[in-house]
Amino acid sequence: MKFSFLRNRIFWLNFSFWALFFSYKIYDFTAFMDFKVAFLRITVPMFFHIILSYTHYFFILPDLLRTKRLKRYFLRLVPAIAIVMFFQVITENATLTSLGNSNYFESFGWIRFVSTLWDEMSFMIFTGMIKFAVDWFEMENKKKTLENEKLAVELKYLKSQINPHFLFNTLHNLNYLTQIKSDQASEVIVMLSNIMRYMIYDSNKSSVTLRKEIDYIQDYLALEAIRLNNKFDLKFDVTEANDQLEIAPLIFIPFVENAFKHGITDKDEKSWIDIRLSTKENIMYLVVENSIGEKGDHESSGVGLDNVKKRLALGYPGKYTLNIDESEKKFHVSLTLDLT
Repeated sequence: MKFSFLRNRIFWLNFSFWALFFSYKIYDFTAFMDFKVAFLRITVPMFFHIILSYTHYFFILPDLLRTKRLKRYFLRLVPAIAIVMFFQVITENATLTSLGNSNYFESFGWIRFVSTLWDEMSFMIFTGMIKFAVDWFEMENKKKTLENEKLAVELKYLKSQINPHFLFNTLHNLNYLTQIKSDQASEVIVMLSNIMRYMIYDSNKSSVTLRKEIDYIQDYLALEAIRLNNKFDLKFDVTEANDQLEIAPLIFIPFVENAFKHGITDKDEKSWIDIRLSTKENIMYLVVENSIGEKGDHESSGVGLDNVKKRLALGYPGKYTLNIDESEKKFHVSLTLDLT
């Protein structure tokens, strides 16, 4: 559709150029000669200008753009110019000699050769520049389409890594509560259904409301709190967040999961997690901080942090700032995201 629209515009651009050229020449020539004489003096050479210009446009130049063979291009171009000029001179001599002031058309000298060649080359170069412009726009359009398709595939792949990962953790929690016969097992099942609903129906969308992402995180936090028997200090502050803003799904959860994975154990009651989510106009701010467990608790976050870094780079190029700092006692993540 876009290519067709572009081609229509190029057609009318070419048509308008020749129409304006013809109109200007008629206006100029009729100031010194009859309309019939002016018409013939303009249309005869113009006919051959058009033939050479679009022979070059449709048959000679495309081969150069495709093969990049300059020698082959000139081997085709020079004969085309020679043939068109030959028939142009013959036609001009036959039709324009009888119109008066015919000395110019009765011979073919150096001056007439240069003048005719200059005119032919000028029009051919102009239409050739249009061809370059058309091909460049089409190439950029195709390139952008391929990049968007690649982006969609990569994002889909990254999301496919996330979903089984978190589902596994949640099922592990449920298994733990079932084994200890906790009364909270039914509550976990409800939250698990919420999480699965989000994963199945919302995570494949390009964006969701911040409210849905917050609800998902709250369910995840609740599940972890149940599993760990609340033996840690947990804060999740979203009081300054506009929950109607749109965001890519499952952006925050790797940071939260990483905080639990490397900072919280059910053996350390002094461990803590502090999560703050806020927005100002269309800018979102996320801070996730957690205590750091004993040595040996640190291991690679796998698809977690690396995954979300790739998703941010693909989904929000140039629109985010991510800082990750680790000290002896604290792990700090701050994310600033432009949601416009």
